[in-house]
Amino acid sequence: MLQATKLLSQGQGLAPALVRRAATVELDWDVRQKSRFDATDSQGRRLGVFLPRGTVARGGDVLVAEDGSMVRVVAAPQPVLRITPCAEHGSPFDLVRAAYHLGNRHVAIELKPDHLQIEPDHVLADMLRAMHLTVQALQAPFEPEGGAYAAHASHAPSGWGTGHRHADGASHEHDTQVHSHEHDGHDHGDHGHSH
Repeated sequence: MLQATKLLSQGQGLAPALVRRAATVELDWDVRQKSRFDATDSQGRRLGVFLPRGTVARGGDVLVAEDGSMVRVVAAPQPVLRITPCAEHGSPFDLVRAAYHLGNRHVAIELKPDHLQIEPDHVLADMLRAMHLTVQALQAPFEPEGGAYAAHASHAPSGWGTGHRHADGASHEHDTQVHSHEHDGHDHGDHGHSH
């Protein structure tokens, strides 16, 4: 088993061509937030990853193995809930409200200018729909915010003003749920359509 004990954030300091040629390892968020795990890379090599405690691997980061070989981390598509403002009567501010309420519940949130993503949770999905947001179940890479004091907070998740796409260059999105609203018992006025 090949051991990897070093992580280069977004391949920092490496030539882009070298990073593109590196083997890859596709990992979901649950694994990428662990500092010790086993995996198999795209060349079929078994990896034992031993990173400093608290280290989080992001899509595009590069693991360096004890033999000097490099393995680029790819954020694997996984089940997520994508939250967007209602196209009929919502506004982008609705996402701010949603992020506030999710943050109060200490939920890991991926923040994008036009949507939020969280891991599946039917209770939270119902709460968000009651706030008149659109909630879609998708398969997509998940890169939640690290927080102001997180070890990797210095490099923002992809999409934050950098034009950066996920390392594999694909979106891997498959819509599996339709838009619906439910009132939470408060009078929200006439929106011009039924819920």
